[in-house]
Amino acid sequence: MTAKKKLAIAKAKKKNAVARVRIKQGKSSYKINGVPIENYNNELARETLMIPITIATQILGEKTSTLDIDVNVSGGGIMGQAEASQVAVAKALVEYSGSDKLKKALLDYDRTLLVDDVRRKEPKKYLRKGARGRPQKSYR
Repeated sequence: MTAKKKLAIAKAKKKNAVARVRIKQGKSSYKINGVPIENYNNELARETLMIPITIATQILGEKTSTLDIDVNVSGGGIMGQAEASQVAVAKALVEYSGSDKLKKALLDYDRTLLVDDVRRKEPKKYLRKGARGRPQKSYR
C-alpha cells in the first residue's frame, strides 16, 4: 500500500476571473493553464503571481522548492486572472503547509492575498444609461 500524497486545492475570484489551484509534492513546476510561469507573456502579471511563492520561500525555506503548482484560470482580463490566481495560490500554500507563521506573513504583506475581492459590477437599470446614470434634463 502506498502512502497518499498531500494535496491542497483552493479557489479564488477577482472581478469575472475564477482561479482554481492544486498544489502537491513534485518536481517544482508552476503552471498557469498548462503554460510554465517563465513563459507567461505579461511581465507585471508574472511578478504578481510570484509574490505568494517568494513570501512562502522566505518563511518555509526549501519546502517550497519541490512543489507542483497547477493553476486553472478563466474569465476576466489579464490582471484579473493574475490577481485571482495569486489569491488562490496563497490560500493553497497556507492550506498545504498548515503554517500559522506563513498565514500571518501573507496577511501582514497584503490582506488581499488571502481574502477574495467580492466586489462585482452593478447591473444596468432600464431607462438609464448605466447602473447609476440618468438621462439629462433641460429646462430651457
